[in-house]
Amino acid sequence: MALLELRRLNKHFGGLHVTNSVDLALDAGEIHCLIGPNGAGKSTLFRLILGEYHPGSGDIYFAGENITPLKSFARIHRGLSVKFQVPGVFKGLSVRQNLEIALQSRHRGVGLEREIDGLLSFLGLAAEQWQTAGNLSHGQKQWLEIGMAISLKPRLLLLDEPTAGMSPEETYQTGEMVQRLNAEGMTVLAIEHDMAFVRQVAQRVTVLHLGQVFAQGSIDQIVADERVAAIYLGQAHG
Repeated sequence: MALLELRRLNKHFGGLHVTNSVDLALDAGEIHCLIGPNGAGKSTLFRLILGEYHPGSGDIYFAGENITPLKSFARIHRGLSVKFQVPGVFKGLSVRQNLEIALQSRHRGVGLEREIDGLLSFLGLAAEQWQTAGNLSHGQKQWLEIGMAISLKPRLLLLDEPTAGMSPEETYQTGEMVQRLNAEGMTVLAIEHDMAFVRQVAQRVTVLHLGQVFAQGSIDQIVADERVAAIYLGQAHG
């Protein structure tokens, strides 16, 4: 059974058909990347999955349950978490305080401190734990927000362009983090433009174009698909 399944999902904004009868199944334990040109409907699809938008028609299943009517908080309680493209950290608080806020609903006392220490080590931010989050580099802010997103130990982690604005080295380190989370059992769905990152982590790739699933397969199959190159890959590298 798929952990996440989208069935004929549609979303209109006025006369614009942003998500057009999308079918997508995500297996438990998979790293799946969603790519496509700007305006393909990728971010809208994420907001539909999270419950920020409601579809005009179609259904969303999570672990076999139809979650289409559920609010965002109810989906998060069932094991969804998201990191959006722009970091939403508390800039005036320290790195450690940011993680404490994310963890405090589930942990107390010594257990809370242990969880924070574990996340700081995983994120490579132990040396920066007392720094104000607003003073971190862009890449470090992205990592801090990933840490906050995984603090709930979600079954499915949604990543919206997690490497945007990162250096090649930071991008690679982010890929290493995602692979470690996956090795521990977390399923990941990532929107990404950086094809080096996609090649590093993706077990399957779905290409969206004009709100529709345009192609799906391994990264090698996608890169070799001339139709995909015509709409996206040539554009991304040109």
